[in-house]
Amino acid sequence: MQKQISILGCGWLGLPLAKHLIQNGWEVKGSTTSSEKMKNLEAEGVQAYNIELQEDRLIGNISGFLEGSELLIIAIPPGLRRHPHSDFVSKLERFTTSISDSKVKNIIYVSSSAVFKDHESYPSFTEHYRFTPGEVEESQLIQAEQLLLNLNEVKTSVIRFGGLVGKERHPVNYLSGKTGIKNPEAPVNLIHLEHCILLISEIIQQKKFGKVFHGVEEIQLSKEEFYTRKAKEFNLPAPEFDHSQVSVGKEISMTWTSRELGIKLSKKV
Repeated sequence: MQKQISILGCGWLGLPLAKHLIQNGWEVKGSTTSSEKMKNLEAEGVQAYNIELQEDRLIGNISGFLEGSELLIIAIPPGLRRHPHSDFVSKLERFTTSISDSKVKNIIYVSSSAVFKDHESYPSFTEHYRFTPGEVEESQLIQAEQLLLNLNEVKTSVIRFGGLVGKERHPVNYLSGKTGIKNPEAPVNLIHLEHCILLISEIIQQKKFGKVFHGVEEIQLSKEEFYTRKAKEFNLPAPEFDHSQVSVGKEISMTWTSRELGIKLSKKV
């Protein structure tokens, strides 16, 4: 019997992940909110479903999307920067009722290092950091993680990625030539798309469910040093940084993840 996975959100990360899994013998059901992208998914060998999570309802054939899959990967961006008043947790909560009616036994939830706050002291956050009740109350990102981690009869692994970098996606392209950029001394927490796929694949292969992982590359440079160097490397105008205020930031540790999965990431960003 062929192995099957459902991926909720076949976007910038989800589609390359789906293609990788198909190449490794998996049958993949994938979702998109765009009817135009359905043909793109099908052309890559993905069984495509047009699905959208809304606060008051679910749109699409959810039962068909989940049918036959014991593993579900959730890779949808919360979209809270563009829509800060959106209730992302309610959308996920509504979706979990469908999960409980399915055969799904394991979930991998793609989260973000943005669950952690920046600070002047640049705190180092590990995979086992315990959020305070106040932090949970203030953050939908944390609430979403805890909702999925606490599901009954399903084991969820959360993986928190740093800023995502890929072949045609690098933050230096956005920062190039800009002035007044804040937090020049802050640490940089980024990860390449290929490493994201590697880490998710290892979690699946090693069946490491019910755990929290981190995904960041080791960049021992400040924000200003890193992006100044990258701008030169890409032959772009260098960004200019604002030193008038104290920098705030954070360090994301993946020491435990490296040890647990037996992986040390190379530098690709």
